[in-house]
Amino acid sequence: MRARTHGPRSFDAVTVGQRETDAWVAYYRHEWAAFLRASVAMVAAGFGMNKADTLRGAWLVLRANQAWAPFPDNDAQRARDLMRRFYALVAETAGLDLDPVRAATLEVEWWRVHREHQHDGDVTKDQLVGALVDLYSYVYAADPDRVRPAAAWRVEAMDLSDAWVRGGCSLTDPLVAAERRALVASYAALLDAVGRSRG
Repeated sequence: MRARTHGPRSFDAVTVGQRETDAWVAYYRHEWAAFLRASVAMVAAGFGMNKADTLRGAWLVLRANQAWAPFPDNDAQRARDLMRRFYALVAETAGLDLDPVRAATLEVEWWRVHREHQHDGDVTKDQLVGALVDLYSYVYAADPDRVRPAAAWRVEAMDLSDAWVRGGCSLTDPLVAAERRALVASYAALLDAVGRSRG
């Protein structure tokens, strides 16, 4: 068997953060081929699966995001179904002990809270942080308090991304670099939290 260099508890935080930035940029510009390339790299760095399973996983993430993307008439159930298949693949091949239905529900729930945060001033950053804490603590079997800093950094990245979208989605906007730094910080904090929870 091939030794696993990266996996869900030993991922490359810098690569995952950088590639997620690329995926978010592509998502909001509706550049789906670029999104798929970023998703392949993100899944590879984040879960350490073989090439075929990485491609399958990245395709499922792409299709889930396409189901979610239309506003306000998206297909949340299809997004959950596709993410359920993604998490089933992860559970089978990357060694995470989880219920794919629950993981997918928590995943799409933070998508929902983020979208409401984008469009409704009554939905707070704390609510969005809480949705991510729920996801992280479940998927990685980690202490919720330990994953909270990672969730807070990711929400910071979302706010930067939302400002970038409102500004017109220019690739030369310095907000993209700020978003990238926040996402790398988020994944570094998550990696630390996962490691300390295992310890």
